[in-house]
Amino acid sequence: MEVHFTPEQEARLSQTAASSGTDPERLVKDAALRLLEEDARFREAVREGIAQADRGEFLEEADMDARLEQMLRS
Repeated sequence: MEVHFTPEQEARLSQTAASSGTDPERLVKDAALRLLEEDARFREAVREGIAQADRGEFLEEADMDARLEQMLRS
């Protein structure tokens, strides 16, 4: 597989890779793999949420507001 970047993007990748102590190819490969892993986790969370909703497992709005407020304070 080949991925093409503009010269400006390549320069940014090279700078980021150098500051991370790796090479640009490794940096891009690691980033792509992390993206795939995060996408898989997100999709699984969505599937679980849909399954919970299908089972009628909902939070009341006030409970959700309280949870969100607590998360924002943390």
